[in-house]
Amino acid sequence: MSQYLKDPMFLRQIIMDHYQYPRNHELVNENDEFQLHMASESCIDDITVEIKVEDNKIVHTGFDGVACTIATSSTSIMSELILNKSLDEAVLIINNYLDMVSEKEYDEDMLEEAIAFSTVSKQANRIKCATIGIDGFLKLIEKEIAK
Repeated sequence: MSQYLKDPMFLRQIIMDHYQYPRNHELVNENDEFQLHMASESCIDDITVEIKVEDNKIVHTGFDGVACTIATSSTSIMSELILNKSLDEAVLIINNYLDMVSEKEYDEDMLEEAIAFSTVSKQANRIKCATIGIDGFLKLIEKEIAK
């Protein structure tokens, strides 16, 4: 992926693809123990994220609601990245992503398409959009680990 990091059009295409055709864009759990509602106090973003875990592995991710391009696409990408990962692997991926958007050191290879948000920190008002769904996934995973 690193050869494309300098190409803003390629990164924009990733974001727009996940916005127009979001992956895992449905809620299927009947039990809200596995869901978390996330809403922004400063913009339109209002989504619910969910996970399903079996044998310490994330076997389902989903989300639904109303959100901007950045929130929808970042949540879509992360829903794919953590799917079929162990809880510990998912936490590592999410923390790596959060480091990236906070301009800390990160492993770009671990983030795959999420690297499209590598410049989001240049617009501070977009960081919340780029992390709202991801923060929800992390809270659900941490809740599962704490069981």
